[in-house]
Amino acid sequence: MNYRNPVPTVDIIIELIDRPHRPIILIERDNPPLGWAIPGGFVDYGESVESAAQREAKEEIGLQVELIEQFQVYSDPQRDPRQHTLSVVFLATATGEPQAGDDAKNLGIFESWRIPTNLCFDHDRILRDYWHYRHYGIRPRLS
Repeated sequence: MNYRNPVPTVDIIIELIDRPHRPIILIERDNPPLGWAIPGGFVDYGESVESAAQREAKEEIGLQVELIEQFQVYSDPQRDPRQHTLSVVFLATATGEPQAGDDAKNLGIFESWRIPTNLCFDHDRILRDYWHYRHYGIRPRLS
């Protein structure tokens, strides 16, 4: 019997705590699906999700991050058009000047009122949940 399982990924909402309003970093993807995304990627075999989050942040934005908390898991089978993934989303902080790397064509620093509309995957939902949590302290409901 051949089992098929979702592929684990991580996404890291990174607040720049050395700037007013604690803006977050988004990357503009260089590979399909194109658009803006929360930094993140696939968990390697033998790697913890925490290590994957720190590695992906370093690869994509060139900064060391401090993981603050595990925020939520998103697992809608349709969240990634390439394959069924589940994402463990972390909240993290960083300081310094991020640099686009790895599969990031570009990066941007955004306050909540300036988030681009062409977000990849389910990152619009994740960011809505995050802003609600950040402003009101209410975690997203499980659906």
